[in-house]
This record gives sequence, structure tokens and C-alpha cells, in this order.
Amino acid sequence: MDDEALLTIGAFAARARLSAKALRLYDRLGLLVPAHVDEVSGYRYYRAGQVERARLVALLRRLDMPLARVAEVIGAADGDEAADRLAAYWADVEARIAAQRTLAGYLRGRLSGRSSEMYGTFEVETVEVPAQVVITEKRHTLADELPAWIGASLGRLEEAAAACGGVAGAPFVVYHSEVTTESDGPVESCVPVADEAAARAWAAERGRGREIAVRVEPARRLAFTRIGKAQVAYPQILAAFEAVEAWTRRENLEYDGPCREVYFADWSSAGPEDPVCDVAFPVR
Repeated sequence: MDDEALLTIGAFAARARLSAKALRLYDRLGLLVPAHVDEVSGYRYYRAGQVERARLVALLRRLDMPLARVAEVIGAADGDEAADRLAAYWADVEARIAAQRTLAGYLRGRLSGRSSEMYGTFEVETVEVPAQVVITEKRHTLADELPAWIGASLGRLEEAAAACGGVAGAPFVVYHSEVTTESDGPVESCVPVADEAAARAWAAERGRGREIAVRVEPARRLAFTRIGKAQVAYPQILAAFEAVEAWTRRENLEYDGPCREVYFADWSSAGPEDPVCDVAFPVR
């Protein structure tokens, strides 16, 4: 059939393997606009050449891709950009599935009462961490706001560390109180630096009106478990915290400070399964 031939919405829907209802929705969203709409009857007509685009939209939707992301893919400037947008979406899907797999295993163990299933995937160790000077930024924040704030605050502190002798250790985040969708902490981002005097001068100059501080983090013994990037998401990460808590009770240890997350890897280049974070409790 000639690509320029006009088809009724019914005929086009049959060829594109889409319902007329879906075509009307895609029209409203600008994903697939009819070639012609009769001014009197309002009937929609599509060109035969639009079938490929319609089938592409249908296939993308079978990936459970949100309509906004579908629009980004089919609206890309060229095929390579469209493929890159699809790859980015699918990476997000795989990260979410990896995180949900961990959470499902944890919940299966919790529901069945078998702690080995709940915590069996988490290997807990201890490490001695020497005293270190840290520059910090503190904020009250809820769980859904937390990832963006952690990334932004650690970025600001790592940039500031250049004026404080440089970064001298792995950045970490301290939870001074519970953070959930209803409880807002506070949370403290910390970056170890090499020059305490320079750090205090920086804080005195830049900290006005912001919860910025410099302090000496004492030497601590940390009980920790190492987790992958996909496991960092809330609420999946709760399983890791509870695994360390359970291990601490079995070992008859006492807590010696607030819990924390230690970020030792480059977040931007890590894959969903790559280890990026230690979930840790100071113990004695």
C-alpha cells in the first residue's frame, strides 16, 4: 500500500495492532497525530506510512515504559539517540528489579520467620577507622528527598575539600535519627579532609546561615555490610541495616554512635550490582 494512502482509524488500528482508544490517547499526548481530521465529522485518518511509528509506540509500551519516556524515545533527533534513551530506560528498570529482588528475599524471610533468608545475603565484618577531620552539612529530610540531597551535599563538600587540604577518606552519611517517609532525621553528610585549620577557616567563611560544620570524628570500630548500588534505594537498604543490627546483637556488642553509610565508589560509573556503600554501626 502507498505510504501516503489515508486509512480510517479502524483500519489503521487493525494494521498497527492498536486499539482505537489507544490511538485517541496517543493523539492527545502528541505521540501519534492523525494525518487528517475531518472538520465536520471529527473522524481521524492516518497515513499508511505511520504504521511503523504506531507499532514502535506499542512495543515500547510493552516494556511498561511511561508515556513521557515513550515520547522522549520517538522524539529523538536520530536513531542513535533514540537507542541511547531506550538503553537508559532499561538500565533504570534493571536497577529497580535488582533492588526489588533483594527486598523480596528479605520480606520472604521476614514473613516466614527464617532469619537466615532475611540476612543470609549480607556478610557483616568489623573495621577500625582512625580519627579524622570532617567537613559536614546537616539537614532534616524525608526518605523520598534523601537521595538527591545526599548526592548534592556530598558534591558540595567534596568541591570544598580542595580548599581544606583535599579529600582524605571515603565520604559518609550519618543518621542522627530515623529517616522514613514520615520521619526527617536529621542527616549529616561528611567528607574527611586533610587540613583542619583550613577547614575551620572555610567553615567560618562559608557556613553562615547553613548547617555547615567542621569536627573531629573520633576513632571508631564499625560493624558493616557491603551493598550494591541497587540495594541503596529505600526501603531496600533497610534490610542491610537490620542485618548489621541482628549481627551486633548476636555478638553481644553495644552501639557506640549513630549509624551511617560510607560511600567508597564512584556512583556515576557503577552498575546496579556493583558494590558502592558500606552500611555501618559504630560498636564497642
